Amino acid sequence: MSQIVAPVSAHPAVTGPRSVAVLVVLLAGQFMAVLDASIVNVAAPAIRTDLRAGGAALQVIVAGYVIAYAVLLVAGARLGERYTQRRAFVVGLAVFTLASLACGSAWNEVSLIVFRFVQGAGAAVMVPQVMTLIQRTFTGTARARALGLYAMIVSGGVVAGQILGGLIVDADLAGSGWRGVFLVNVPLGLGLWVLAVRVLPMTEGRTDRRVDWAGLVTFTASVLLLVVPLMVGYELGFPTWTVLCLGAGVLAAGAFWVVERTVARQGRDPLFAPRVVGAAGLIPSAATLLLIMAVFSGWLFAWALYLQGELGYSAVRAGTQFLPMGLAFAVAGLYWQRIPHRWQARMIPAALVLDAVALAWLAGLSHAGAGTGLAVSVAFALFGLGNGLAFSPLMTRALSAVPVALAADASGILVTVVQLGIVAGIAGFGSVFLAAAETMAAAEAVRLVQLGGAAASLVAAATAVVAVRRTRR
Repeated sequence: MSQIVAPVSAHPAVTGPRSVAVLVVLLAGQFMAVLDASIVNVAAPAIRTDLRAGGAALQVIVAGYVIAYAVLLVAGARLGERYTQRRAFVVGLAVFTLASLACGSAWNEVSLIVFRFVQGAGAAVMVPQVMTLIQRTFTGTARARALGLYAMIVSGGVVAGQILGGLIVDADLAGSGWRGVFLVNVPLGLGLWVLAVRVLPMTEGRTDRRVDWAGLVTFTASVLLLVVPLMVGYELGFPTWTVLCLGAGVLAAGAFWVVERTVARQGRDPLFAPRVVGAAGLIPSAATLLLIMAVFSGWLFAWALYLQGELGYSAVRAGTQFLPMGLAFAVAGLYWQRIPHRWQARMIPAALVLDAVALAWLAGLSHAGAGTGLAVSVAFALFGLGNGLAFSPLMTRALSAVPVALAADASGILVTVVQLGIVAGIAGFGSVFLAAAETMAAAEAVRLVQLGGAAASLVAAATAVVAVRRTRR
C-alpha cells in the first residue's frame, strides 16, 4: 500500500511516446503486485473446495505471498541500487510471472503454498524499483502526474483484487476456476517483460550498499517461526513443536536485533539500521500501521469466507460487496491533504476511532444475519474512510519527521511493517474466525473478529496519539 522511496539522482528525463510506455510498464507491474495480495481472498473458498485445503493451509496460501514480499522488500530495494533498477525490475517481473503460472498449475495445497512464496519473492524484487524509476525518469509536472496515477493504482488495487477475483472465478474460463486468478498474470507479465526490456531506462548501479544477508536470514527466520505456528496451530491443537517454534521465533527476533547493531557498528549497512529505528516517532507510527493493517487484512479474510460460506454468495457478488470500502479508502487517501493542516494531527486517531465504530456496527449487523444492504454498505464505506484518513497521513507524517539522509531506510521499515501487519491479521484474526466457526455459527464467528478489530482499532488510536505527539516534536 506504500513504497520505498529512494534518493533521486540526476538522469535525463524520458519524454514523448517512450515516457508513456515506461509509465505503463511500471504501473502495470505495481498493479499486478498489489492485486495478488488481495485477489486470492475471494478465490479462497474455491481453492479450499478444489484442493481440499484446511483452514490453516488456506491462511498460508493467502499470506505466503505477503510474508515473502515483506521479508525481502528491503533486500529487493538494495539489489536495485546495486545492479540497477531496470535489471531488478525485469528479473523480479520474470520470477513473478513464472511463479504465477506455477500457482495456476498447482496440484495440491503444498505446491500452491511454495509457489505463492516464490511469487512474493518476485514481487519484492520488482516493486521497490517502481517509485525509484518514476522519480528518476520523470520531472516537474510529468512526475507529479505519474505519482498521482501511482497513488490511484496502489489505493485501488485492493478493491480491484476483490472484484476481479470474483469475476475470474465465476467466469470459469476454460474450466480454470480459481486458477484463473493466477493465470491472468501470465500473458500480462510476458507482454510487460518484453516491453520493459525495450523501454525502461538504464540507471546507474551502486556498489557501496550491500545486502545484509545475516540480518535477512535472522529476520526471515523470526517472521516464519512466529507466524506459521499461529496459522497452523489451532487446526493441529497447538502441539509441542508449535510452542517451541514460537519460543524460537522470539529468540530469532533478538538475534536479528543483535546482528543489526553489530553490522551498524562495523560501518556496514544493516537491513534495519538502529539509528533509523530510533528516529522521532517511528516506532509508535510503525506500531499503529501494523495494527491498522492487521485489522484490515484479518477482517477482509474472515468476511470473504463468511459471504461465500454462510451466506452462499457467488465469488463476484462477494467481491463487489467491498466496493464501497475501496472507493472510500481511495478518495480519502487521495484527498486528505486538502483538509486544513491544523486538523490533520487530530484526524489520524479520530479516523481510527471511526474504524472502531464501523466495525462495531458491522458486528451488530452480522449478528442479525445481514450480509448486504444499505446499512452494511455504509458501514463498509465508513471503515474504508477511516483507514484512508489514517494510513497515508500517518505514513507521510512519520517520514517527514525523519532526516532526509535516513528517509529511504525509514520508508523501507514502515512498508515492511505494513506487510507484516497483513500477515499478522491473517494469522491472528483469521485463526480466531476459523476456530470459532467450528463451534458456533459463522455469523457469530465473523462478529467476534469484528469486535476484536474494533478493540484493536481503539488501541491503534491510542498509539497514533503518541506517534503524532512525537513527530510533532
